[in-house]
Amino acid sequence: MIKFLDLQKINAQFATELKEASQRVIDSGWYLLGAELATFERDYAEYCGAKNVIGVANGLDALRMILKGYIELDLIKKGDEIIVPANTYIASVLAITDNDLIPVFVEPNLKTYNLDSSKIEAAITKKTKAILTVHLYGQISIDQQMLDICAKHGLKLIEDAAQSHGAQWQDKISGAIGDAAGHSFYPGKNLGGLGDAGAITTNDEELATITKALGNYGSIKKYENIYQGLNSRLDEIQAAFLSVKLKHIKKDIAARRKVANYYLQNITNPSIVLPEVVHKDGHVWHLFVIRTENRDKLQKHLHEQGIQTLIHYPIPPHKQEAYSHYNHLRLPITERIHEEVLSLPISAVMTEIEIEKVVDAVNKYNG
Repeated sequence: MIKFLDLQKINAQFATELKEASQRVIDSGWYLLGAELATFERDYAEYCGAKNVIGVANGLDALRMILKGYIELDLIKKGDEIIVPANTYIASVLAITDNDLIPVFVEPNLKTYNLDSSKIEAAITKKTKAILTVHLYGQISIDQQMLDICAKHGLKLIEDAAQSHGAQWQDKISGAIGDAAGHSFYPGKNLGGLGDAGAITTNDEELATITKALGNYGSIKKYENIYQGLNSRLDEIQAAFLSVKLKHIKKDIAARRKVANYYLQNITNPSIVLPEVVHKDGHVWHLFVIRTENRDKLQKHLHEQGIQTLIHYPIPPHKQEAYSHYNHLRLPITERIHEEVLSLPISAVMTEIEIEKVVDAVNKYNG
């Protein structure tokens, strides 16, 4: 079976370095808010081109705390509206509603799957305070039109960069394009830890100071709590592991691009819709997502050929039971995407034989 993502094989490449990092942390006797975190925050800031990196427990907390920080700064108030792509993982929406803010779902572009900038302005009201855009599958979702809309209406631009470590747009890296960004280092990400982990990036010094405090119980000085905060900190073990993985990310991205380019050039089945690449040199291919009208039949066919695939995602947020009050919404582009998409295996450790086998199986599919 060709695994969708072989995490054992991925991490085996770095086994010696990861074990050394683990031993270093164990021997230090310091497991939170220490030297490993400081090192990773510094190095990731340099990599992204952001002034501030704040390590947190996971990607969802990163987004939650950005919005909470803006509320503390009195730039956003509870009950305000946040524009969010309808085609996203539910975490993007949970971050909004957890802060008693209102998500306003906007349809994606059917070719790129990312938020369609041409549809944003029609969704803006007097209560709109920010756009939370998602760099889905590893491709930057921001364009000049989106930036112009934010400037025109005085909106904050928040990046959900959970899938886009290292992705580029013009001369900027994911996480340093908007006003703030939330990053996930979940094990399956291009830059993944060995457990849950996340970070906030921002060039806004005030927001950085507040979000750092929010993740530490709302405290800057021990036992003195300025805000009603959370317990959301990137621990020393995960920070040390991420520092190891960060050193190899450019090589891993290059390997992923090689797999994606082979798929793009060699999948010729007319019943398969391939992803459209807007920023060829900037896409980092966290996922390689194709579409077909009978997705479940294709998935069954590939499974029979020994190829594991996943669906990102089968149910859009506005159709989830958790958001039953939005179930009445009709968002046909989003709903079509969720009915048709299928993610093929892609990683830096796939062999040429595995890549060729995936292509051959997709091309032999009779839709």
